Order: sequence, then structure tokens, then C-alpha cells
Amino acid sequence: MPIQILDQNTINKIAAGEVIERPASVVKELAENAIDAMATAVTIEIKDGGISFIRITDNGCGIDKGEIPMAFLRHSTSKIKSVEDLMCVRSLGFRGEALSSIAAVAQIELITKTKEAFTGVRYVIEGGKEQNMEDIGAPDGTTFIVRNLFYNTPVRRKFLKTATTEAGYVSALVEHLAFSHPEISFRFINNGQNKLYTSGNGSLKDIIYHVNGRDIATNLLEVSAKTQDIQISGFIGKPMISRGNRTYENYFINGRYIKSNIITRAIEEGYKGYIMQHQYPFTALHFTIEQSIIDVNVHPTKMELRFSQNEFV
Repeated sequence: MPIQILDQNTINKIAAGEVIERPASVVKELAENAIDAMATAVTIEIKDGGISFIRITDNGCGIDKGEIPMAFLRHSTSKIKSVEDLMCVRSLGFRGEALSSIAAVAQIELITKTKEAFTGVRYVIEGGKEQNMEDIGAPDGTTFIVRNLFYNTPVRRKFLKTATTEAGYVSALVEHLAFSHPEISFRFINNGQNKLYTSGNGSLKDIIYHVNGRDIATNLLEVSAKTQDIQISGFIGKPMISRGNRTYENYFINGRYIKSNIITRAIEEGYKGYIMQHQYPFTALHFTIEQSIIDVNVHPTKMELRFSQNEFV
């Protein structure tokens, strides 16, 4: 086969595979956009594990009508302007890939209104192709409705798990979002049933109580420490509430849910001698780290980062 340049549709679908792996990936990207839009309340609703229906509603700043088509182009973003901005990025999103990737493999309906606008806008895009844009009455903020994920890439759809399993991934993600931003009210609805609601009162302990129950919430130790470039706050569990896997280990860096071998190792090292071998502690820790010593531009999912000073951290 001769070398040839791929058409844009194929390029978009390949790129979507890096960012959008399953319904939880869609929820993550859109919910993080809502957080970046300064929302104080975010509602996440799914049906059939998010495979057939996802709706995310926020009361954030909305998207200006003139910028909506541009928002669905690859590498279009309001978060950064140049490579230098990557050194001090504070928003959860910044790559400009999410909306174009979701639009390439799903049917999207967007309803949005800025505070300054007289009316809202309804925009429909399917498989990366614009279908409709019209003015509509709407409250301030943004609603994304994502239908039939991977409808045009049946091979990808075939590799999804059952609706129950996919809903579990979304539920775990929403819990992480609630932990990372206790100042935002989150509501999670699965197949018409309310599964999680947080008040947004800023209390991390209240969220731990709602998500993990009273037994854990009453066996916590508060943590607060500060060095020159790093600040830590949150809660750790007493040794008696350890478990056999790492699902209780939650930590967030600058408001972002992260998986870091360095931090995991440090936490488990601190519990050595207090809990049994192959048992893992409960933690809900917020790290505020100087942007200049971390790099979040490691992977499209933005769940990994690099430290410039590993040993110091």
C-alpha cells in the first residue's frame, strides 16, 4: 500500500481513541470543563452506563455563540495560548482535544448561555459534522447531551464493558470529582435514580461521610502541613479502616485526581508497622504544589504528572 495522508475524519477518530476510551472519559472531560467554567453546581446524568445517554449540566460562564463551532475543532482551547503557558497551567483542561474527540464518535447536543446574552444557543454536531445551530431560551450555564457513544465506530463500542460496569466507572469518577472540589455541588443520576449529592459547602469530611459512610468518617485524622513549595490538607484513616486494595487511596494535586507512584509509595511507607501487609490505608489528601515543579502534559487523560524534584516531593 502506498504512503498517503489520512483524511480528516479518520484522523479525528484515531485521535478520539487516545482521549475517549469509555463513557467515564466523556464525563471526565465535560465535568472538568464545567469546573474550569467556574460552575458551583454540576449535575451528571447517565443511562445504560453512559453508552446511550450522558447529560452534564452546569451553571458556569457558558460559551459565547460565536465561539461554539470553534470549540469543536481540534486543539482549540481558551485555557492556554502558547507553550510557555504549560509551565503554569491551572485549569483542569488545556489540550483542546476533548470536544472534537467526543464529537467525532458521538451525537452531541449543546445548550449554552452566557450571563451577558439575551438568549441561549442550541448546537447539534454528529460524527464531527455540524447539523444545526439555533437560538433558544436557556438558563445561564451549559448543558451537554451526548448520545450513542461510538455509534460510528462499532469496533470501539464492542470493547465496552456491560452497562453496569461502565456506570461503576462513572460513579467512581464523580466521587473523585466531589472529593477534589468540595466547594462545588455535584449530583449524579444513574437511570433516573439519584446516586450521589454533595452540598458544595466546602467540607471534605461531609463528602467522605456521604461517599464512604459513617464508619470511615468517624475514624479519620486531619492532616495539615506546609513547606516552601508544597501544602497538604485533608484526612487520613486510622489503621483499623484499611482494606485489601488501593481504592481508598485518594489524593489530588492542584484540584486534579492523579495517580503517582511517588506519592503512593510515600503514603504506604508512612503506614508501615501500623497496618498488616497487603492492606492499604484510607486517604483523602489535597496537595497544592508550585506549578513550576510539576508537568501535567504527560498523557491525554491528564491523570499522570512528572515532578522536577522527585526526592524533594
